[in-house]
Amino acid sequence: MKINKHILPNGLRLVHSEDTSTQMVALNLLYDVGARDEHPEHTGFAHLFEHLMFGGSVHIPDYDTPLQNAGGESNAWTNNDITNYYLTVPKQNVEIGFWLESDRMLSLEFSERSLEVQRSVVMEEFKQRCLNQPYGDVSHLIRPLAYQVHPYQWPTIGKDLSHIAEATMEQVKDFFFSFYAPNNAILVVTGNISFEEVLTLAEKWFGPIPRRTVPVRQLPQEPVQKSLRRLTVERGVPVDGLYFAFHMTDRNDPDFYACDILSDVLSNGKSSRLNQRLVQEQKVFSSIDAYISASRDAGLLYISGKPASGISLEQAEEAVWQQIQELTEEEVGEHELEKVKNKFESTQIFNNISYLNVATNLALFELIGKAEDLDLESERYRAVSAERLKQVACQVFRRENASILYYKARK
Repeated sequence: MKINKHILPNGLRLVHSEDTSTQMVALNLLYDVGARDEHPEHTGFAHLFEHLMFGGSVHIPDYDTPLQNAGGESNAWTNNDITNYYLTVPKQNVEIGFWLESDRMLSLEFSERSLEVQRSVVMEEFKQRCLNQPYGDVSHLIRPLAYQVHPYQWPTIGKDLSHIAEATMEQVKDFFFSFYAPNNAILVVTGNISFEEVLTLAEKWFGPIPRRTVPVRQLPQEPVQKSLRRLTVERGVPVDGLYFAFHMTDRNDPDFYACDILSDVLSNGKSSRLNQRLVQEQKVFSSIDAYISASRDAGLLYISGKPASGISLEQAEEAVWQQIQELTEEEVGEHELEKVKNKFESTQIFNNISYLNVATNLALFELIGKAEDLDLESERYRAVSAERLKQVACQVFRRENASILYYKARK
């Protein structure tokens, strides 16, 4: 993949990759701000801005209509590390995209009406996803159990509904001008457009936006967990739930790839260990999953499942410990490891067929290192040996490194 890069005088990083097989262009604008950058008493702001950025900017009161009239589409997502906006548009209308994205980087409209509308939307989402949905508060329970000081202790949607309900215009403006700046963003453009045109349009629309003073990130580092943590809650849910969280490496650590492979050995597909042994054969669980948070700072490897009828949470927990203990005592076989690595490789290939996916992935890799590393992902998974996998399993799957949530169905 040919990648072109440039940094504007105001600090905006440009990344470009041309794809002439499509008549479309994708713009992906990644802001280096997420829930971890929020004040502990004002959480949910990054997610709120995911919505506010569509509520009108200083010169464009309606973001969606011009883009839709140009044949384009847009969306956004937020996590604890970043806020990501993207749009697609026919190549002949690509300047519309630069115009729209640059104006909302310059400044939002900051009207009381827009804030009230988007605040209501976010609050309703909080209620539906976290308060009124079975198991919806799991993230609010297990994150602060695993993280005692790091801001990963609250989910992206926010720690408490009141933080958004009571958000003031002054707080909102301060958050925007602290983080939504050209020198805190990466613009990736892919599809049927030349690098020369990208440079011209970027300089025209983004060049005049001034740099801003972005706060230096000084997050408290999570201390090493030294004892197993437990929490039991009762809720009005249909069946019990069991949740494990193990501390693991950050995204840039070489052992990140080993942790990802471990989670897939445990639970990726019908032939994975937890599904094959604990669901199909032993019938301890009706469903079970394992996955990683893939966060920039030290993350978590999760295992979660619903015990089968008649199985206690204690029995289910012990069954999981038996399976993960095996990973610490015996090396994963060559065939099993190769199968998992092949899945990573095929996923990598399919994920980068779409010009839009390429735009998003290039932005993520430019943020954590350099965009060119996208082409090295398969090699990094391939480089993990069975011996190293066992060593990492011994580091991660220690009982004193675990936080366990018993989510009991109220009788």
